[in-house]
Amino acid sequence: MNFDLTEEQRLWKDTVHDFVAKEVKPKAQEVAEKGEFNWEATRKMGPLGLLGLNVPEEFGGTGIDAISAAIAIEELGRGCGSTALSIAAHNGLGCAPIANFGSDELKQRFLPDVASGKGQLTALALTEPDAGSDLKGGVTTRAELDGDEWLINGAKMWTTNASIADFIVTLVRTDPDGGSNALSLVVVPTDSEGLSIGPPEKKMGLMGSPTHAVTYENVCVPKNNLVGEEGKGLQYTLATLDGGRIGIGALSVGLAQAALDAAVGYAQERETFGQPISNYQAIQWMLADAETEINAARLMVYNAAYQKELGRPFAKAAAMAKLFATEMAERVCRNAIQIYGGYGYSREFPVESIYRDARLMTIGEGTSEVQRMVISRHLLQEN
Repeated sequence: MNFDLTEEQRLWKDTVHDFVAKEVKPKAQEVAEKGEFNWEATRKMGPLGLLGLNVPEEFGGTGIDAISAAIAIEELGRGCGSTALSIAAHNGLGCAPIANFGSDELKQRFLPDVASGKGQLTALALTEPDAGSDLKGGVTTRAELDGDEWLINGAKMWTTNASIADFIVTLVRTDPDGGSNALSLVVVPTDSEGLSIGPPEKKMGLMGSPTHAVTYENVCVPKNNLVGEEGKGLQYTLATLDGGRIGIGALSVGLAQAALDAAVGYAQERETFGQPISNYQAIQWMLADAETEINAARLMVYNAAYQKELGRPFAKAAAMAKLFATEMAERVCRNAIQIYGGYGYSREFPVESIYRDARLMTIGEGTSEVQRMVISRHLLQEN
């Protein structure tokens, strides 16, 4: 399949690349060191369209195709992992469920401000303290209908953007008897009484993308904050994660490309025994492997996005793209540090922080092990 970009997609890629080079990349090291989200650049993303990648134009979004959305996340990842993760989570996890499954009234109420940059970002709360990938059986956060309001009690973990979000789309149990129709998605504004957002998690990387525990203690929200139909929350969540995996794959490609760019520059400048280290076969092979794997991963991400754009089933393609791209990024970043030698282990050079950022990608939005389960299930069903 030919993935030559259209003229519009190439112009979009150049526009985002130039924006990232000017507004995002120069502050990446500062963001990593201080652990502060880059609001200055984010405020400028609204008019550019980067905050409404999954939102229809009539609700303030960009209305771009899925490949263009992946291109945007890749370019952001190439500039700053923290910023890219928060923007990917905002678009693919926070906005997407409402845009794809919510009523027009819900979309009009919640999407225009966050897509335009007039508001803050968005978040999706799935994981709970005692359950990781077990969404069907592990969700204990309850939402009970009390008149015209949902009464929510429970706790979530690892909620990206919680402290910088206008609202958190929350996966809750609405049927205590269980089953595949026991869960629902409800939009919870972050200024709701009884909602508590814990301090930022102290993480290995991505310090400029805040991650929090969230507790719900008798939180009341209107009945019509329900996303789509009651009892469809698990199905909506799994579909949302399929799309989000394309974003994480694209982000991983961006991180790997940034690491390779840095490694190539360093290898051409660094001399040992009277010549640049780029002359040595050991270095050349690491660079060649990185270039090959990055291009392969990018095509896998584009393929998954293309299937999504056509309205075809894309869960397997997204899982394969996410699996390969995230594990590829870790290898490329590891070898970039190896090329730098001792300097690569120093925070004075970018590959150190890029490596730490890349490490999350094989865990978030479904671990590599979960991706292999998804891929194998689809494979076995097809044969």
